[in-house]
Amino acid sequence: MRLPENPQPKQKILNELSRLEKLDPQYKKAKLFSLVYYLGEAYTGFLNKVFYKFFSANGLNPGAFKSLKTMERNIVEMVANLFHGDDAVCGVVTSGGTESCLLAVKTYRDFARQAKRIKKPEMIVADTAHVAWLKGAEYFNVKIHRVRSLPEGGMDIDAVKKKINRNTIMLLGSAPEYPHGLIDPISKLSALAVKYKIPLHVDACVGGFILPFIEENGHALPPWDFRVEGVTSISADIHKYGFAAKGASLILYRHQHHFEHQVFVDVDWPGGIFASPALLGTRPGGAYAAAYAALLAHGRKGYLKLAKDALSATEQLKKGITELGFKIIGNPQATLFAYRSTQAEVDVFAIADLMEKRGWFIDRIQKPDALHAMVTPGHLRIVKDYLRDLKACLVVAKKQPELSQKGQAATYGMMAHVPFRKIVKKQVLKMFASTYRISGGTLNLEDASLDNSAAEGGAQVKRPLAERFALWLAERSRKRMQKSRL
Repeated sequence: MRLPENPQPKQKILNELSRLEKLDPQYKKAKLFSLVYYLGEAYTGFLNKVFYKFFSANGLNPGAFKSLKTMERNIVEMVANLFHGDDAVCGVVTSGGTESCLLAVKTYRDFARQAKRIKKPEMIVADTAHVAWLKGAEYFNVKIHRVRSLPEGGMDIDAVKKKINRNTIMLLGSAPEYPHGLIDPISKLSALAVKYKIPLHVDACVGGFILPFIEENGHALPPWDFRVEGVTSISADIHKYGFAAKGASLILYRHQHHFEHQVFVDVDWPGGIFASPALLGTRPGGAYAAAYAALLAHGRKGYLKLAKDALSATEQLKKGITELGFKIIGNPQATLFAYRSTQAEVDVFAIADLMEKRGWFIDRIQKPDALHAMVTPGHLRIVKDYLRDLKACLVVAKKQPELSQKGQAATYGMMAHVPFRKIVKKQVLKMFASTYRISGGTLNLEDASLDNSAAEGGAQVKRPLAERFALWLAERSRKRMQKSRL
């Protein structure tokens, strides 16, 4: 594709975008259980108006766009209060949960370098921690220790204690963790953090704008926010259960002496003295405004109602799924959960393939093999439809166990269970990266195939990923055996 020679008619462009939109999941019909937090066209239209009003505003220079700085300060103050912080709390709006996580790793690394003269920083997380923390460790050259989670859920505190050493720069707890919706034992992590004088970050990117209102609605939850003494920082995504427009998260610190290590300053640049509080330079004003507007539009009572509806949908889904013979993993207390098969002849990945043929977009997770759901208030109206279709798909899966060898069930199943994880990582990296090359193929998740013509010599090859991976793995094993014989 090339840049068009002449300006294209605006209606033609809109028609093209409408065509492309049809490729996406049906989130407006509540058939998606991740990625999108949708409250209807009227509310979306309101956020669009707010976003448009500050469409060109730039948070890069808070001295220029004082409106954005004022909004950010108000957001920080409202959320600090929500998380039981005091007037010493400081923080910034970020572009999303990943940026918030990366900033915490960078901040505590630099704090430890200055305060403790640590040269080889290490951090401790649960194996259920979001992958953004692994990305942060890799980006900022921090050694990461992933400790196991207990069978009933939550981080194994004894395992954490064994990993703490003089190079530990931070501990991480999730409230809740993404895969199963379980809250790590923040109070026990806090006791370790206080004893060893180590910062403790709580990843509430998912839970930050739902847990406080679930609790206020009368459901007992373990303490996880600034009420817990050792918690030094919290991240929370406003564009999740805060229902802001995409591109709005928040990271808060209990004390400025930590936050100062997040801020970048250069005083010798010819362009002038430069200070930046987060990873991004240009910070889109529309996202600030929409986040601020979302908090004001819902208010405490609005969020209480949204939390009530989301939790009601969650409990109904969990009950129905359990009655069909599936098992909910752990005891999730919020609006995320995962469920697995308890019947040897039923492959949950085959169930997911069958559900997707009925229009549902299903997230698959591993260790153990399970299906995942992040429930919003909008799902309250589709509970019966989901359970009806799940029951029908279960019947088909029992009658046709060979489905586990087809489609995404075969591909994801193989990838999840091959023991050589470094080999899997290498192959996935190559396949994924190839989809970003202009001459590369297109990964089609619907039929689990890869048009890999450019990578394989020009002749068009379209072969199931599971088959391609199995052949590749077999060839690699054969070569290794030959080499060992030599």
